[in-house]
Amino acid sequence: MSSLERIFRPLLLSAALLIAAAGGVVAVEPAKPGTVLVYIGTYTGPKSQGVYVSRLNPLTGEMSVPELACVVGNPTWITIHPSQKFLFTASRDGMKDGGPAVVGYTIGADGMLSLINMQPSYSKNPCHLTIDETGRTALVSNHGDGSVASFAISPAGRLSPSTWADKHPTLGGKQVPHAHATEFAPGNQFALTCDAGIDRIYVYRFNAATGELAAHETPFTSTMPDTHPRHLVFSADGKFCYDIDEQSLTVTAFTFDARRGTLQQIQSLPSIPAGFDGKGGSTAEIILHPSGKFLYGSNRGHDSIVTYAIDAASGKLTLVGHTSTQGKTPRGFGVDPTGRWLIAGNQGSDTIVLFKIDQRTGALSPTSTHFELGQPVCFKFLEVK
Repeated sequence: MSSLERIFRPLLLSAALLIAAAGGVVAVEPAKPGTVLVYIGTYTGPKSQGVYVSRLNPLTGEMSVPELACVVGNPTWITIHPSQKFLFTASRDGMKDGGPAVVGYTIGADGMLSLINMQPSYSKNPCHLTIDETGRTALVSNHGDGSVASFAISPAGRLSPSTWADKHPTLGGKQVPHAHATEFAPGNQFALTCDAGIDRIYVYRFNAATGELAAHETPFTSTMPDTHPRHLVFSADGKFCYDIDEQSLTVTAFTFDARRGTLQQIQSLPSIPAGFDGKGGSTAEIILHPSGKFLYGSNRGHDSIVTYAIDAASGKLTLVGHTSTQGKTPRGFGVDPTGRWLIAGNQGSDTIVLFKIDQRTGALSPTSTHFELGQPVCFKFLEVK
């Protein structure tokens, strides 16, 4: 980079961000092969307007200032299509009339997003979105009424209206359903949903050819009372499943029988260190390292990322440690596809912080890279080929 480029590039980036915030079109160079695009979902308001994108050099950790990729109301969850051509959001206010929506976009060569179409999310407060291995079916978890709804995706990335939904029951008292996250199990034959309101993980049989879902013969596994399972992740081989429990501040490990579609709990560990009372705190996100050797979870209140090592044979976890996110209320975070970097979003202090991952132990080390961005809550990565 020339001396003139060093002088004027920050000014040009600042101008681009101002134009983007005003809803204008920003001309950005195509991303170079080897770059990792980092997409960031936010709670929108005075400090953010939608989905943002940053460019990460996975070899050096150099990361660009996040730029506005599209304007949309409260895209609190984002998912990238298996084809890597499209990005979808679960948006609390995504419809033109302000209603909750699932919204689809084409990903441009420059990383910017162009609207394809949107559909009502079936219910209020959609908080999670996942896509099956074929790329033809999306499942949305609606926190508002504890429902899961499916949407067909065309080869062009266009969403059809929902044709299937399942609403979880109210069990009485404070046990009101709040579906929080759904994931397809490896093999694409089952989908599992964490319901944080009624302490259950639901299991659905999935027909990838038709996109049809149905309650499984064993429709759910109950977790311990008042754990509130929030998000889950599978090991790459599908033998194990891990959920992070919002209220009890624990991480629970299960074996998963891929033939029968059943879970069996094998372990539960605290996500916070001994001596922290956890009052007012809660967990949020859980992510498996690309190597399959490490597991990470976010703690709101303690404001940290917990790191565990995974025993490949038993699936059991061993605590590695806790790392401050250098901010408040880390709801969402992400690990880049190379497994070298973790990016944490501090919703309560409007910051993004980059950490380096020790490839031997999984431990996190803070870097000097951090950015201000209003209420970042979700991170997804796209490797540029």
